[in-house]
Amino acid sequence: MQKLFILASCLLISSLAMAQDNETASNGNVRVVKDNRIDALIKKQIYINNLAIRNQSGFRVQVISTNKRGDANDAKAKVMQLFPDYRTYLDYQAPYFKVRVGDFRSREEATELRDKLSDLFSGGVFVVPAIINVTPDKELSNEEPY
Repeated sequence: MQKLFILASCLLISSLAMAQDNETASNGNVRVVKDNRIDALIKKQIYINNLAIRNQSGFRVQVISTNKRGDANDAKAKVMQLFPDYRTYLDYQAPYFKVRVGDFRSREEATELRDKLSDLFSGGVFVVPAIINVTPDKELSNEEPY
């Protein structure tokens, strides 16, 4: 009985191995069927990658450093109103609240904004090194051409 089973399984395996379409094998053509959900996943990943914010070393302009949260919030609101194109950050480094503006790759870019803000804030406006957020659009526009 066991020999019969082995013989039957060998015949079945050999017939399955030869079940390949001879016409397709002789021409060498291969037909690939791709699931359209793969395209949707690729588009979704591209979208996610474009939204990603990358962190790198750079500079920000510090407009106030105070131990009063209300004063820091007022300064942040003032900067946001007058300079809506720049991102404004409220950092807490105990015991001080610091309002910092912008994401600049170079000190020179930050110095231009510092000059504009120095008339508005009497406590001193400084360019400080920071880890900045760079969006992919900004990253591509700042690259030098080859």
